[in-house]
Amino acid sequence: MKRLTLVLAIIAVLMTGVLQAKEWKKIRIGVEGAYPPFSWITPEGKLVGFDIDIAWALCEEMKAKCVLKQSDWDGIIPSLLARKFDAIIAAMSITEDRKKKVAFTNRYLNTPVKFAAHKNFLVRVLKGEQWQKTIGVQRATVFDTYITDNFGDKLRILRYGSQDEVYMDLKAGRLDLILNDGLGIEEGFLKQPGNEDFELIGPDLYGGKWFGEGAGIAVRKEDKDLVRKFNAAIDAIRANGTYKKIQDKYFDFDVYGK
Repeated sequence: MKRLTLVLAIIAVLMTGVLQAKEWKKIRIGVEGAYPPFSWITPEGKLVGFDIDIAWALCEEMKAKCVLKQSDWDGIIPSLLARKFDAIIAAMSITEDRKKKVAFTNRYLNTPVKFAAHKNFLVRVLKGEQWQKTIGVQRATVFDTYITDNFGDKLRILRYGSQDEVYMDLKAGRLDLILNDGLGIEEGFLKQPGNEDFELIGPDLYGGKWFGEGAGIAVRKEDKDLVRKFNAAIDAIRANGTYKKIQDKYFDFDVYGK
C-alpha cells in the first residue's frame, strides 16, 4: 500500500509539473542577434531590433515572463528541439521543409527576398565581361536552399555562418552577388556608411517552395497550446496598434504583407 501511495504521489507531482508548464507563465525565446534590422547586439551587449521588440510585445500581451536567448542561426532549430528554449522569433520563413521539424504560428512578417551586387555588376554582365559567378548566402537558410536548388550547377556558392560575413565579403570583392531578405540587405548593409556603391537588383521573390508563407514563430510540434497563445497575441498587437508602432520604428511601409 505504501508503494502504491508513493507511485500515485510521484504521478501527481509529474502531472502538476505538466499542467504548470502548459500555462506558459515563463517562455524562453531563441533569437539570432546578428541580423539587423530584425535583431542585433549593440556594443553595450543589448539585444535590439524588430524581432526583439515584437517578442517583448507578445510576451506582455500573453502576460508571460520571457527570457531571450541568443543563438547562432544554424543551431537555432536544434536548440529548440533540445529544449534550450521554447520558441524562435528570428524572421524565420515558414516552409514545408521546416514544418517537418517544428510547428509555426501564423505569420507576423512577410517581406521580399532580393539579390544585391555592386552597382557596376549589370554593366559588366551586359558588356560580356568575365566574372567569377560567385554568390554568398548565409548557411542553412531559405536563401541557401533557393540558390542551391536553382543555380547550384551554374554559380559558385559560398556559405557563411552569419549575414554580416556575407556583407563583408561582398564589400571586399570576393562575391559578385548575394541573396537575402530585401529589408535585411537594405537596412543592414546598403544604408550603412561606406556601402553606397552597392544596390538591390532583380525582381522581388516571394512565397512558393523556398520562401514559404512569410515569417512565423517556431515552436516544438507538441506545444500546440503555445502556438495558439502566440497566434492570439499576434492578432491582439496588430489590432491594438502595438505592431504598427514597432513596425514604424524600423520601416516606412507595411512589413506584415497582404
